[in-house]
Amino acid sequence: MLANRLTDARHAKHANHINPVAPLSRHPMSLRLKINLIVAALTLLFAAAVVTLQLRSLRDSVHEEVMAANRVAAQLLQRTAWRYAATGTSAMLAFLQGIGRVRSNDITLFDAQGAELYRSPPPTYKAGRDAPDWFAALIGPPPTVQSISFPDGKLEVRANASRAEVDAWDTVVAMAGGALAMLLIVNGTVFWLVGRALRPFGQIVQALNELQAGHFNAALPPLPGLEAAKIGAAFNRMVGQLQTHIETERRAVRAELQLSDSRELTRWIDQHVEAERRLIARELHDELGQSVTAVRSMALSIAQRVHSLDPQAEATARLIAEESLRLYDAMHGIIPRLTPLVLDNFGLADALADLVERTQRSQADVQVALEVALGAAVLPAEVSLALYRAAQEGLTNAMRHGLAHRLTLAVHGRADQVTLKLIDDGVGLAPGWSDKTGHHGLRWLAERAQSLGGSFEIAAAAPRGVRLHVWLPLAAGSLSGTSSAP
Repeated sequence: MLANRLTDARHAKHANHINPVAPLSRHPMSLRLKINLIVAALTLLFAAAVVTLQLRSLRDSVHEEVMAANRVAAQLLQRTAWRYAATGTSAMLAFLQGIGRVRSNDITLFDAQGAELYRSPPPTYKAGRDAPDWFAALIGPPPTVQSISFPDGKLEVRANASRAEVDAWDTVVAMAGGALAMLLIVNGTVFWLVGRALRPFGQIVQALNELQAGHFNAALPPLPGLEAAKIGAAFNRMVGQLQTHIETERRAVRAELQLSDSRELTRWIDQHVEAERRLIARELHDELGQSVTAVRSMALSIAQRVHSLDPQAEATARLIAEESLRLYDAMHGIIPRLTPLVLDNFGLADALADLVERTQRSQADVQVALEVALGAAVLPAEVSLALYRAAQEGLTNAMRHGLAHRLTLAVHGRADQVTLKLIDDGVGLAPGWSDKTGHHGLRWLAERAQSLGGSFEIAAAAPRGVRLHVWLPLAAGSLSGTSSAP
């Protein structure tokens, strides 16, 4: 159950890392719309450029047509006017009424007093229609008037570009309609083609949303298009790696739980073993010790009573007393190895001092320098016992295997941690010592330190010897087996 919860929590963490995918589906402007707007803008610019060029061409054409027509009409009427002038104004009037309108020109006849005698009729081509004033001002030529004078009157030929302007306006309207139709057709075609091209990206977004929702088996089929196919292949590779990482994390969680269970079991076994050792030590100290003392006392009493009566019995009694004394000493040597009763009664500092004293008493050529500075550290019972066992095992190994003569034992404590260092001047570690069988005591110390959330390290010291280092945490909750050494 705990493994499932931890795995779900890690899955949720991975899902949170994929959250940035979600805004893809809620973006205010889609890529399809952006492409269409770009195409529409480019189409409008193209159409505007074409219309501008066409307007310029139309303006030049209108100018040329109207000005040329005005010049031709003026030359024609000038020759005719002098021919009819000899017969009088009436003949000129009759001539003008006969020709009517001369292309894009307004013809007006005046008598000698300036009174208007004739004005050409309005144009019949596209009658009743005119181009907008702004358009006429844009492409129309400047006003042009040709004046022809004769003895009894005057002719005015005024250029009239209204019909050319209407033709140009109709051309521009047709072009604008064509451009609008082209814009609609092009944008509709582009919209359809872009939608078709971007369809695989919708599948990609859907797969990403499924991945965000926790479906880590999401996969994309082969997608059309080079870019979409590359993205799909990269997505499938990412999902495969993600599944591998998730499976690795699940295995790590299971291994961590198994390790935690193993540490808890080790601590439980250690606690019960220490309890049994403590019980045996107290039984030896209280029961067997008193019995051995009583046996020795009785043997000495018997020896005194038979001193003058039976020398052989006296010798036997004294032998029993000596053996009882050796048994008592051996028993008191076993008790500290079973459990340090002084540790329970007086604390770690006194227990280590007693250990060092007994070591130097049993090994006259060995010198042990002890330094204990616990400061504000408050040591739980199992931490004190672990440190004592580490010192006990380290001293024994240094003298037995390392042949050490000078040793330094230092214990330093703070409010949140305590460390033990033991350095000797022995022969050092044997080559490949970690690969050999045995050293059960060291492995047991390492497991105990790890079960308490600490660390155990043993390495070669310079210039010779071995350095043993134990670190244990003291902070609240640090004995759960999840802490690590700094």
